[in-house]
Amino acid sequence: MDVGHVRTAATAALGRRLAIKIAGFFRKSAITDISPPERFERKFYIVPENIGFAHSLLRQFCRPDREYPVDTVNSLYFDSDDLAQYERSASGEYRKDKVRIRWYGEVAHLSGEVPVFIEVKSRRGFASSKRRERLLVPASHLRGDDLARGIVSRSVLMETLARLGHFPEEPLKPVILISYRRHRFSEMLTGMRVSLDEDIRGSVVAPELARRPSLSYEITLSGGVIEVKGQKIELPPTLRQMRILDVDWGRFSKYGACLDAYFTTPGTVARLSPPGRIVQG
Repeated sequence: MDVGHVRTAATAALGRRLAIKIAGFFRKSAITDISPPERFERKFYIVPENIGFAHSLLRQFCRPDREYPVDTVNSLYFDSDDLAQYERSASGEYRKDKVRIRWYGEVAHLSGEVPVFIEVKSRRGFASSKRRERLLVPASHLRGDDLARGIVSRSVLMETLARLGHFPEEPLKPVILISYRRHRFSEMLTGMRVSLDEDIRGSVVAPELARRPSLSYEITLSGGVIEVKGQKIELPPTLRQMRILDVDWGRFSKYGACLDAYFTTPGTVARLSPPGRIVQG
């Protein structure tokens, strides 16, 4: 018997079995991307009176997205009991991770089973990345008390986060639902992704927060925000024209801004505006 031939055949068989196992793993995880590329994300706050002008300006040098040019984005954000992620966002820490469940479309128009995405958005300084996994849930889970229960069970949430490579240090709970109207574009020269978000609304769902009698748990932020996402930190020449909108690159967080507004006494000047901006109602 040719011992060398037997060893070669055995090695080949082992390799085939290993390849089958790896292929099976990736088939099961086909909708999970645990190593997404990092991107630079820049945000520019737009005062209310300039939103129409901003939309017209973007259309001069950007193409509307072919598949989803306009839709409603909904995100249920999770945080710890002491709102650790909110505090990190407010303090501008270098390392931040947000956990949310996202879906698209007006909730009143959804029926049957609806695709949702459990997402982990990570930021390290100016660079960010997003990992997510798609699930189907009944449309009824996206309304009322089911939001306060988190849409999916705790075990489903934690197992999904583990597959995404995220292991929270503290238990998470649903805190606030944030919805907004998003206009999507791609910059003509570079293909860089651009979006204009407006009508940003927040609704606190955490019972211990929503029970505070002095606060209204429904928030509508003033103005909008332009987001630019790409592999380079430098803006292309076309997008630099946004300076005529009197905008600055800032770290605008919808999650942070909505909770800031919620915790600020109603009637306070600039309550519904981002830090550094005063927008009179």
